Amino acid sequence: MPTTLRSDTFVLGDRPVRRLGYGAMQLAGPGVFGPPRDHAGALAVLRAAIEAGINHIDTSDFYGPHVTNQLIREALSPYPDDLVIVTKVGARRGQDKSWHPAFSRDELIQAVHDNLRNLGRDVMEVVNLRVMFNTHGVAEGSIEEPLTVLAELQQRGLIRHIGLSNVTRTQVAEGRSICSIACVQNLYNLANRHDDALIDELAREDIAYVPYFPLGGFTPLQSTTLSEVAAQLDASPMQVAIAWLLQRSPNLLLIPGTSSVAHLKENLAAASLSIPADAMTALNGIASR
Repeated sequence: MPTTLRSDTFVLGDRPVRRLGYGAMQLAGPGVFGPPRDHAGALAVLRAAIEAGINHIDTSDFYGPHVTNQLIREALSPYPDDLVIVTKVGARRGQDKSWHPAFSRDELIQAVHDNLRNLGRDVMEVVNLRVMFNTHGVAEGSIEEPLTVLAELQQRGLIRHIGLSNVTRTQVAEGRSICSIACVQNLYNLANRHDDALIDELAREDIAYVPYFPLGGFTPLQSTTLSEVAAQLDASPMQVAIAWLLQRSPNLLLIPGTSSVAHLKENLAAASLSIPADAMTALNGIASR
């Protein structure tokens, strides 16, 4: 299989990006905290991603904190003209590696400025509001107040496009009543498909859906069916999981993360994998809805 990307794209904000991007979270240290174990290796992965044709990188200044953004700047600045860097705000890290909401006006403004400074940008292409009413998953609650802050920063020219992360369909609707929403980033993969209806709804509106943990996250996807299909296609289970997402809907933009160049190449190869209809049917049966 090739290790460069085919040309499938979808519009993120107003920029076409290739549907297979890169998530930078794993470049930080254990627990997404502190520096990477291998600084040079982290830089190499970022540069290999760009060389392979990836032009969508997902990050946040609370990864590390500050670590992944500083690595991205060191590895890639001056940035390619077609590169879209997407960040998120709405959380902060405790010294014990804990995750906490950071929803106040001052916290959100500071977070946007931190991202700009550490990435070396004058304006962020896309900033996602990470909603943390529940640190372990989605939870209902109004997002009007924090989203209004981001909308104000957008009017000031610090943000070009706004997205939402870790949100319900109700919150997406509320968000779209406040400002234009460029993308929604939620937990979604072959085995976690609670957002099926939302994905289809956003597809009809030409809004990108960006599944985080597309390969299961800290607990990789495990399934006999997945392994059997992978064997039939002479691919790895994770390649099949990526290919399934690419075939699921044209508005899905993937951001699998890795700190390994070899693993990055394996992920890229999945973009050329075509899953036949009978295998798609079998994979669809894995879902725990």
